[in-house]
Amino acid sequence: MPLSEFSVRNAKPRQKPFKLADSGGLYLFVQPSGSKLWRLKYRFAEKEKTLSFGSYPLVSIADARRKRDDAKRQILAGNDPSMQKKLERIAAETAARTTFGLIAEEYIERMKANDAAEATIAKTTWLLQDLAKPLANRPIRQIIPAELLDLLRRIEKSGRRETARRLRGTIGAVFRFAIVTLRADSDPTTALHGALQQPKAVARPAITDEREFGKLLTVIDEYDGWPTIKAALLFLALTCVRPGEVRHALRREFDLDKAIWRIPPERMKMRQPHDVPLSHQALQVLEQIWPLSEAGALVFPSIRSARKPLSENAFNSALRRMGYVKEEVTAHGFRATASTILNNRGHDPDVIEAMLAHQDRNAIRRAYNRGSYWEQRVKLMQEWADLLDSFRNNLGR
Repeated sequence: MPLSEFSVRNAKPRQKPFKLADSGGLYLFVQPSGSKLWRLKYRFAEKEKTLSFGSYPLVSIADARRKRDDAKRQILAGNDPSMQKKLERIAAETAARTTFGLIAEEYIERMKANDAAEATIAKTTWLLQDLAKPLANRPIRQIIPAELLDLLRRIEKSGRRETARRLRGTIGAVFRFAIVTLRADSDPTTALHGALQQPKAVARPAITDEREFGKLLTVIDEYDGWPTIKAALLFLALTCVRPGEVRHALRREFDLDKAIWRIPPERMKMRQPHDVPLSHQALQVLEQIWPLSEAGALVFPSIRSARKPLSENAFNSALRRMGYVKEEVTAHGFRATASTILNNRGHDPDVIEAMLAHQDRNAIRRAYNRGSYWEQRVKLMQEWADLLDSFRNNLGR
């Protein structure tokens, strides 16, 4: 006779465990402790087996009977419900371990193994480990487009439209990596194309007036802050490279006798090696700062540790302390200054582009330019350094 709610609720524990039969092999197993467990006795492949359904009252009589019927249907289909339950448990445990955060870490490690630029790795790490932190412990298969859209729109509403768009693309890259490694079935970011606002194009602030740039150089000359930052800013202006390339410059990359700085491909934006001819003035800056970095590998180490480079904001923070607001100039804007002034003075645009390490889209032309413009770049770099001196000297006129 099937069990009733009354009989189940009022079943009292005994000194030894006992069973209360329901129907179809379902029974209630009552333990001396008072716990009441639903179990199903069944046969599969000529063997008697037992399947647990949970405890009463968390699992009601109706729930237990529904689970019994589901198990019977699996047996009719030729499947062992105990094995199916085990597989589901393994799948759930695997899903819990296959989180977005863990796969994101693997993705970053793969970038490092593929010799991605250090700046690119740092940016990707910041996007995935800081901005996408709410996703870190989420099983990747459970993340849906609406969840991502909420995260991205919160960033977008803070005014960082470009960051939101970049984060969407980076999250999408992690999902595609998960797909090819069989840990995700689809990329939910594809449903979000067109969902975010277009970023406002804002040029990096730069001083392009020769006299005003001369004033800035004079202010840097007189800067009484950390000497490494002062030297790095001057070196940045003289070499026309990106701030990150100066911050991470290593002593072993310099051939001071030949006046060449060889930047390896992993630190370049386009992942191509870039040789920088050093002017007399650039060599003078290195000569002054070189003894201060003898304790480590970096040319321009942090104030806190000789093993760490200057922070990403070190240059711009110094410019702010000098009285220049972010709308006037940024460290990255030094490249725009050089490009504008040199182009206005009629220098060869192709040589200027080669000096700035802007990569030509045409592979044959790119290879030719790298081989043919070295002498012109050496000359241009010295002319640029001399121009900077003239900008300073002409302030009083």
